[in-house]
Amino acid sequence: MKTIYTKQKAFSKDFKLVAAGQIISIFGNQIVRYALPLYLLNQTGSAALFGSILAVAFLPMLLLYPVGGIIADRFNKRNIMVILDFSTSVLIFLFYILSGNVDLVSLLAVTMIILYGIQGAYQPAVQASIPLLVQLEHLMQGNSIINTITSLASMAGPVIGGILFSVVGLTPILYVSIGCFLFSAVMELFIRIPFEKRETTGNLFVTGFADLKDSFRFMFKKLPVLWKVSLVFSSIGLFLTSLILIAVPVLITQYIGFDPDTANRLYGYGQGIIAVGAVLGGILAGALSKKLKSTAIPYVLAGCALSVFSGGVALQVLEEPMHIYLVLLSGCGLLVALSTVFQIQIMSYIQILTPKELTGKVISCVICICMGAMPVGQFVYGFVFENVTEAVWLPFYVAALIVIGISFFTRRLFYGIDSLVTGENSENQPVCI
Repeated sequence: MKTIYTKQKAFSKDFKLVAAGQIISIFGNQIVRYALPLYLLNQTGSAALFGSILAVAFLPMLLLYPVGGIIADRFNKRNIMVILDFSTSVLIFLFYILSGNVDLVSLLAVTMIILYGIQGAYQPAVQASIPLLVQLEHLMQGNSIINTITSLASMAGPVIGGILFSVVGLTPILYVSIGCFLFSAVMELFIRIPFEKRETTGNLFVTGFADLKDSFRFMFKKLPVLWKVSLVFSSIGLFLTSLILIAVPVLITQYIGFDPDTANRLYGYGQGIIAVGAVLGGILAGALSKKLKSTAIPYVLAGCALSVFSGGVALQVLEEPMHIYLVLLSGCGLLVALSTVFQIQIMSYIQILTPKELTGKVISCVICICMGAMPVGQFVYGFVFENVTEAVWLPFYVAALIVIGISFFTRRLFYGIDSLVTGENSENQPVCI
């Protein structure tokens, strides 16, 4: 009973509302982000176009992450979440109205670009609100809870989306998504997040530039380990995550040997399996929050690489489509689990080491660096799988070996992070290195 009481005191009603809003909003987001590109792939059969659309859609997300960080540090975070969720419901409704009347590729590209851009502005507000709603000693647990419920919603979205898409098509998915965003926006109206209005100097652009300058000065001058770790984490996105984002749908729908309806359902199930990995990663990070050290990160990276390597082995050695599918998706789930542990560790370190007035901006800059490689990887892998007809296993081997090398040569980088956390002073100003 004592443990339960402590958790109740640590996680307030407002934190629980943020978490509930995340579940509903992320579910609505994932179900439509699953359905729209798959609809395009089914209509065109082009892996290159599929990869290009996903890559282009990522660009506004990257651009709006820093903007979202500035907004999150200067405006009421509750209002940001409400406005963006409501705007997303309007966006999906407009897609529904315009579909069938305009060019599919152009409409889907614009919709995906705006959808990803909204997410880029939304997530810094969520991440920056966690330190304001959770006690410091429970911060990693709070991050693991947010990450876990996000993953649960991500798991349910593609699974249900796969079933709906294969049975009744795209339209019901759009209805469900619109309802999710509207409900989330209403729920978030009842959240109370501490907010102190900050004075601005000059116009909006001058203020924004000054805020970004402060955050980058902190990352590159006061705590340079942050941008170095961000580059290492971006290697997962460049070589591994972007690989499975392109390879899994293309291989399941075009290479392994399933009929179209079965392939669509299995792709949805596969997205669910991958999301299970994220759930397990979040649970693992929360359970080990008191014991998990930064020195374990190189081993986590190597584990990510080996999980992708197993997919290459399955594609090269196995012949039965379902066996290939199970091994491939198991490896992808393990990759996501391990990368989630890494992500939660890094986010917790950032929230602890960064002054509160810079939290949103620094988090958005780190995420921007980490995700910056994703469009490049998706674009390249789209053309790789468009042209590779026989050795579809080769990209898995190459990507895995590169990341194993990165984990070996950067292992010393992670040895000092824990000492920085324990050496933090009472004013939340980190030790300069």
